[in-house]
Amino acid sequence: MSSITNIPEVINNFNAYHNGNVLVGVTGQVNIPNFEAITEEISGAGILGSYETSIPGFYSSIAQEVPFRILDNDIFSLMNPSEPVDLTFRASEQSTVKTTGALDYKGMRIVERGRLKSFTPGKLEIGKAMEATVTLELLYILIEVDSKKMLEYDKLNSVFIVNEVDLLEKVRAYS
Repeated sequence: MSSITNIPEVINNFNAYHNGNVLVGVTGQVNIPNFEAITEEISGAGILGSYETSIPGFYSSIAQEVPFRILDNDIFSLMNPSEPVDLTFRASEQSTVKTTGALDYKGMRIVERGRLKSFTPGKLEIGKAMEATVTLELLYILIEVDSKKMLEYDKLNSVFIVNEVDLLEKVRAYS
């Protein structure tokens, strides 16, 4: 028998916050950034050909694009390149309970810290959104689902936790 009690469906709603204050004007979609591992090609005696190995905890640049409908006060609050930006996304995950068909919800929280990387003011068109964006270079990200720490990554403090397991514990012990 399956241990899955709910069928995950959709993000019912979300909000974005900067330093705890709601960001007004963020569009209805924010793409969470990708993690691309830094790799090294391995070849030599005893290896048929070559392969790439990833280095746990090492990822290339992680950029978060934050889209805004128009240029307003909130977009400029993220633009001081000498100050860290603290963003939090809070979402309601909707699911269906398998045994009853009832709807259920749980929370998701994504905390990001970084600095301004780029600013795109957007375009001017009558009756249309400007599609302005701010892009941040992330140094820290935390993803929690239903209050459980699913991922915590801190580039500056050698923290890499996945599913509440510290993946760099041994690395820090030997370095």
